[in-house]
Amino acid sequence: MGCYCDRVTPIATRTRVVVVQHPREYGKAIGTARIAQLCLPSSEVFVGVQFQNQPRLDALLNDPERPAIALYPGSNARDLNREPPPGPVTLVLIDGTWNQARSLMSRNPHLAKLPRYAFEPPRPSEYQIRREPRPDYVSTVEALSFALEALEGKPGHFEALLAPFRKMVAVQVDFASRSTQGRHRTRRRGPAGPVRARLPALLLAADLLCVSGEANAWPTDRTLRVPPHPHELVHWLAIRASDDAHFEALIKPRTPLSKSPSIHARLDNDSLLAGSSVPALLDRWHAFLQPNDVLCCWGHYACELLRREGGHLPPQVIDLRKVAGDFMKSRPGSLEELVAARGLSFTPRGQGRGGERLGMLEAVARWLAEEARMERTQLQMPALSEQTTLEP
Repeated sequence: MGCYCDRVTPIATRTRVVVVQHPREYGKAIGTARIAQLCLPSSEVFVGVQFQNQPRLDALLNDPERPAIALYPGSNARDLNREPPPGPVTLVLIDGTWNQARSLMSRNPHLAKLPRYAFEPPRPSEYQIRREPRPDYVSTVEALSFALEALEGKPGHFEALLAPFRKMVAVQVDFASRSTQGRHRTRRRGPAGPVRARLPALLLAADLLCVSGEANAWPTDRTLRVPPHPHELVHWLAIRASDDAHFEALIKPRTPLSKSPSIHARLDNDSLLAGSSVPALLDRWHAFLQPNDVLCCWGHYACELLRREGGHLPPQVIDLRKVAGDFMKSRPGSLEELVAARGLSFTPRGQGRGGERLGMLEAVARWLAEEARMERTQLQMPALSEQTTLEP
């Protein structure tokens, strides 16, 4: 895709921005909601298909000080430029293809009932790498830029939202122009019919404990060929399936603060610098652990960060990345890609990227546990049949 971090400029708004995103749109390399989230630190993204009974989203949609409106075209939509709502609002955008957006509206009556606003774009979309169904349709980040200008009465002020978007498009267009048609890779297909891998019985444990962690990570120094400072844990989260117990802690960095916590992990630097000490984190974490916990992680990076700080982990650990790959008989890709590909609905379980990934990990654990349950039911059926035939 090409990195556009150097074009990201944080922008303060009086408008609260809420993005409701279809799971199949999440993690797409050329999606634009991620750009909007990076440029608007106070914005919030909710990923899923049905959004009933989500306390945080419900609170945002029912805030009397910033009434919620939906940016969504239709016959009953008001013109945002001619009839802007008075005062600050909560602007709700539906992110996905138009079919996905219609599906989200139909499945969520409380979103469909919001006052609708639309606008006529001042210029055609610059989204050359993705086809829109109509010439007057634009991408999510373009729509957000135009809408904020109308809502806040600041023409041109939100052009900075489009800088990373334009770089992303330019990189993709340049790559397409230089690519050739002669090289293609074809994935070899396996045998027809469903192929079930053996899933670990631990997935059916009552005390599955999903964890996620974020680091203060410095890039590798080209001269030293190692990072100038070792990666260190700054955000640790967990959720237990049996009792929905939640753990979250921000840890004060022990080395100079890099850009990764704010840009990559989407954490507030001031909150990090006021975070807890490592001993305080470990005291809380060890008190939180239960004897029967079965830890679920995605790879080993996050757990290794905790171990470096002296933290203990349950003796039974499931690497869901490996389990998913074995079950699917293929590489699962990133956690975000797997959740999008399977259409798994999830709820963020904390702040920033760590909270989103914890919610995704919980969704993957639920999916694989259900598959394990079905697998064991099927494996038991032939044995029951044999026992029946042997009885006199």
